[in-house]
Amino acid sequence: MTTNTSRTRAALALVAGAAVWSLTACANNATPATTAGGTDTAAAEGGVALVNPGQLTVCTHLSYKPFEFTEGNDIVGFDMDLMDLVAEELGVTRSVVDIEFGQITSGSVFTAQRCDVGAAAITITDERKAATGFSEGYFAATQALLVPADSTVTGLQDLRGEVIGVQTDTTGKDYVEEHAAEYGYEVRIFEDMPTSANAVLAGTVAAAVNDNGVYYDFARENASTKVVTEFQTGEDYGFNYAPSNTALGETIDEVLTQARADGRYNEIYRTWFGVDAPAS
Repeated sequence: MTTNTSRTRAALALVAGAAVWSLTACANNATPATTAGGTDTAAAEGGVALVNPGQLTVCTHLSYKPFEFTEGNDIVGFDMDLMDLVAEELGVTRSVVDIEFGQITSGSVFTAQRCDVGAAAITITDERKAATGFSEGYFAATQALLVPADSTVTGLQDLRGEVIGVQTDTTGKDYVEEHAAEYGYEVRIFEDMPTSANAVLAGTVAAAVNDNGVYYDFARENASTKVVTEFQTGEDYGFNYAPSNTALGETIDEVLTQARADGRYNEIYRTWFGVDAPAS
């Protein structure tokens, strides 16, 4: 999220392969999406420490379709399906906490024992790696520019004097701010991806920048918008965790490696992006 190079333009299949979780609160109050069993760590299969017995507690930031979003009472998406594979390996169930994105990337959710792992389309950066542990990269991403369908804008160079929307605490925000003086536009920061994209729909910003995966999906569902270009930033998403929980990090990497080898990763990729995963 880009808060991480593939270009997925195909339709999102509306298949929800995740377990059902009761979402009781929004990101502002960060209440667990399922009933938790206390804050003491417990050992899962393989000696992995978990904050809640019998559960892999996943922190995410909704909504970031198709990676994590709500569908009815379910929290579904590409990231959630991969987390289900990890939970299965550990012999536990998956629960979800919807929480502010910056708390996940900073590692404060792990210090407070709110969750075991962050799964929120998190771009791996050196700064974030200094604060938390990270899995191997599991999805290649880049930045994309969303504009109204009738716009003549083709890139940042056409936005002088205009306002660009970005999501707080993301690499997209960093990228746009780095080029603001060069191209002479104003940056407006939004709390999440949907509000920045909907600002394009409403005409309150001339364009918005975020990860390509979510903006292609948004434009597919909102024909009055379009993606006009991508910025090759060479980003990769990773799952993060407490630096001390190396056993969990090793398990996640092992699951990702095995899922790529046995075809489960590609099956999940096709479910959410409609095409085969790019060769690694």
